[in-house]
Formats: sequence, structure tokens, C-alpha cells
Amino acid sequence: MSVIIQPSLFAADMGYLAEELKAIEASGITELHVDVMDGSFVPNIAFGPDQVSMLRPLTKLKFDVHMMVVNPDRYIPRYAEAGAEVITVHAEACVHLHRTLQLIKSLGKQAGVALNPGTPLDVLDYVYDLLDQVLIMTVNPGCGGQKTILGLTEKIKRLSEIKQANQYGFAIQIDGGINKDNINKLIEAGAENIVIGAAAFQRGKTKSTLEEFVALVK
Repeated sequence: MSVIIQPSLFAADMGYLAEELKAIEASGITELHVDVMDGSFVPNIAFGPDQVSMLRPLTKLKFDVHMMVVNPDRYIPRYAEAGAEVITVHAEACVHLHRTLQLIKSLGKQAGVALNPGTPLDVLDYVYDLLDQVLIMTVNPGCGGQKTILGLTEKIKRLSEIKQANQYGFAIQIDGGINKDNINKLIEAGAENIVIGAAAFQRGKTKSTLEEFVALVK
């Protein structure tokens, strides 16, 4: 199984953003996790479509936009236009989840659904065929620096079983508190796409730090 590492832009030093993007590319990583927060669904505010549009010319990294916002349908077309390749919405934030996923797909983008720690997998029962990825939150969303809830490995395992039994094509992504000590346990549970936040970015050492993560998952 090939495991993808996605550094989370929210954890980067904004004062050295162009430098950090170059460090990510130099490490051999090809994808970037872009957290969008509205101050309502989660307590923080981050990365509007204008900021994503400004970032787009700076890097060839694939933009995976994680929308932690209420009623994401309002903004999905703008993030698609800004340069997102993947758009992930929270099941808890969507009034009509199936319709929201149809909207993302109609714009030519890959579609994902994120589930908070307390949200069961069965909310996805009738949308699996529309999904390119499922994001299992391993912390409660919106704040960096939290510890991974390792009890959620059972949720990841169950999702992997559902995927294999039905031959679905979606990727299993995880996000929250991932570090060098717990990453392999989560991969063993079935995670295929790993979002790395605070553990990824170290001023002047981001490239070597990410190379260490890449080596761990080979």
C-alpha cells in the first residue's frame, strides 16, 4: 500500500510560507492539506478562497481543501475556482450531504467527507459511491497541537473493512495529532493518507522532518 503524507498548511509559519512550500516540494511530497475554518463550526478562522488563489501560483502541490465550515455549499465553487483539486466537507456541517457531494463532483473536483470523532460511519452508507476520500478526524477539529485519540483506530479498521468488502475506491485519510510515534499504528489500522500538522513544520528543518515521515511509511 502506498501511503500519502500531507503537511497541513495551518501549522506552517505564515511569515515564511513560500520557503515552507519549497521545503515541502523538496522533500518529495506532492500534496498539501489546506484547512478552511469559519469561526463557527470550529473556533478558529483560516484560509479563505482568496488566500488559496494567491497560494496557487507559488506551488505545484495538489491542494486538498478541508472545509470546516457551516453550510459549505456557499463556498465550494469559489474554492474550486481558486485551485483546489480535492474538496472535503464535514458530514456534520451539511444539510444535504449527497447534494453537496454532487456539487463538488459537478465542478470536476475530487470529493471527500470528514467525520468528527463522535460521528458514526453509518452516515456515509448512501454516499460511498460519490467519495474519493473519507477523512477520519483523530482529534476534535479546529485547534492544532492536540493528542491523537488512539481509540479511533477501531473506526479506521471498520472503514477499511467496508472499503475492502465493497471494493470502494475512496482513500482513507486521517487528521489530528499524528507524529512519528503513532503514525505506523494508524497505518496498520488502514489509514492511507496522513495529514501531519505541528509535527511537520520546524523552522529550517521542515524538509528533513518530512523526509523522515516519508521514510517511516515506505
